[in-house]
Amino acid sequence: MTISTPSASTVYNHLLTAAVASGGGAIAWLLHIPLPWMLGAMAATGVLAWHERAAVAAPVRPVALLFLGLGLGQTFTTPVLAALAAALPWLILAALVSIIVGALVARIFARMAGTDARTGYFSAVPGGIIVMVVLAQRAGVSVPSVTLAQTIRVMVVVVIFPPLITWLAPRGGAGAFFAERPPVDMAGLALLMVAGLGVALLIRLLKLANPWMLGPCLLVILLSAFEMLPSGVPLWMIDVAQIGMGAGLGARMNRRFLLSSRRLALASVGSTFLLSALMALLGIGLGLISGLPPAAVVLGMAPGGMPEMTITAKALDLAVPLVLGFHLVRTVACNLLVGPVWNVAERIGLGGPREKE
Repeated sequence: MTISTPSASTVYNHLLTAAVASGGGAIAWLLHIPLPWMLGAMAATGVLAWHERAAVAAPVRPVALLFLGLGLGQTFTTPVLAALAAALPWLILAALVSIIVGALVARIFARMAGTDARTGYFSAVPGGIIVMVVLAQRAGVSVPSVTLAQTIRVMVVVVIFPPLITWLAPRGGAGAFFAERPPVDMAGLALLMVAGLGVALLIRLLKLANPWMLGPCLLVILLSAFEMLPSGVPLWMIDVAQIGMGAGLGARMNRRFLLSSRRLALASVGSTFLLSALMALLGIGLGLISGLPPAAVVLGMAPGGMPEMTITAKALDLAVPLVLGFHLVRTVACNLLVGPVWNVAERIGLGGPREKE
């Protein structure tokens, strides 16, 4: 049995990507760009990826999600959980609206991209990259097409929503969803990281979606709710998570990926702008009707991925538990409803002809 070792060029590309991603994040931070560490890292890594020089190690995303889950979970104190429980009906309504609006935009996407209606549906519904790819695979839909469309959608949303929220959504009203940051104890933090990793591995064995973020987050929520949290999570861990997430997204922006289907890529960008505008307007309306903070509701209904949107909430100092709650409920709703909704639409003739196998 031979053990392969990475070549010198591979190691160099990994180190170069890490340095460039960190540098991009630092420049964006100095320029006061919203969500600086993630957007800066994504843009800088994207330049490397376009020239086939980007290399992001496989553990980077899990580690980033682990840090993110630990950092977000500490915001869920008992009063915050009570406020979130009171808002649950609105979270469920938002999840259902997201699926319906995504299904309506899917028809436009399919025409723009030249795909069948079924591929358009699984490409346009904002359920998260991993969730929608798994559901598409189960439904026999083209996985590469759905992966490309969903990835581009998340990238576009990550770029446009921070300034959109800053400009469009009114602030305030989020006091019930904020908690003081607990003090950091290095020994307690080390223990928390080991425990978070263990819970993540356990959830991964159960084959649940996004175990690296949800496992640590659920652990810290539980400890925080019972006032047993051994340590707070420092801000630098969230910044590192941003860099890791940004580098992971940017590394996908290579020529082969973006040019493999130009029409589908352009349709993904165009439909994402339409979907984002609709969800932003609905988010503001839902925020005003429900009495929940509109800026957090807009971000909670944004058609981006759960990790990316919760990082955005943290960076913009919004109600992180509420935003995470919106995306958790939508993830569950998509797992339960996306397939059945398509089956019903197909039976009553709204789904269009099935793609030839």
